Amino acid sequence: QVQLLESGGGSVQPGGSLRLSCTASSSGFNVNDMGWFREVPGKTRELVATISRGGVARYADAVKGRFTISRENAKDTIDLQMDNLKPEDTADYFCKAVVFIKVLTQYWGQGIQVTVSS
Repeated sequence: QVQLLESGGGSVQPGGSLRLSCTASSSGFNVNDMGWFREVPGKTRELVATISRGGVARYADAVKGRFTISRENAKDTIDLQMDNLKPEDTADYFCKAVVFIKVLTQYWGQGIQVTVSS
């Protein structure tokens, strides 16, 4: 019923920038919070940044001041601008959307790879 289409990512040198985008095909359902999470092998998936429908953003301490999340409600799209990237930002990044379909339900994208390496 709800699909998340992720784009962006890739490889960049330390100090560089990348931009991730995620669009939810919500079929008219109400999309609440959206956000990005990341995962590296052997570790738990962790929050990077989330943004509410009202535009309230929340960031992990590790990315504060470097990453900026934004949202366009009309398109159910979020962007994550990642600046001053560090090798420790290397991970698979996953988009998440919370959609109200009788109850609040979480949906995940398939993931997109970000590699920061010299």
